[in-house]
Amino acid sequence: MAQQYEHNAYIALGSNLGDREAHLMRAIAELDAQPGIRVTQVSGIYETDPVGYTDQPAFLNMAVAVSTALQPLDLLRTQLRLESLLGRIRHVRWGPRTIDLDLLLYDNVRMDQEELTLPHPRMMERAFVLVPLHDVISSSHPLHEQVSTTSVAALQAGKDGITLWKTINWRSASEPSGS
Repeated sequence: MAQQYEHNAYIALGSNLGDREAHLMRAIAELDAQPGIRVTQVSGIYETDPVGYTDQPAFLNMAVAVSTALQPLDLLRTQLRLESLLGRIRHVRWGPRTIDLDLLLYDNVRMDQEELTLPHPRMMERAFVLVPLHDVISSSHPLHEQVSTTSVAALQAGKDGITLWKTINWRSASEPSGS
């Protein structure tokens, strides 16, 4: 029986150690290879100044839209497992990392649990999240307008030192995957 991908989620990705772009691309490929997850859209890659702990290299940030059969906590746990697989070590809060995967939105779910808060509690304050999210968020999502307005304002203000670093071509969900 075919897998049912009935939920839509948005995930932010970031890297500032080693081959940053390769870490992002591998994370996307690993996400897409997971049972119950299909990457449907990928943002451009943005280079951003670090926020919070600033004594570290610049980040590459992006966002992906996924269709998933997983529930929110299962999707989060899959992301955490992939971070570990991809070499993420947590030493300093907001510190350097090979990869960071943050679950931003899951359908229109609102939840506040110890393990997961949705929507992501600080995403509206962070241009490095909003600008890539704007690239992939569905116009039908209830937060689309707010994300759009805030990300455009952040770019115009040059907030958080964010600049488009590279555009990415990702297979569209309607294309057959080749072998």
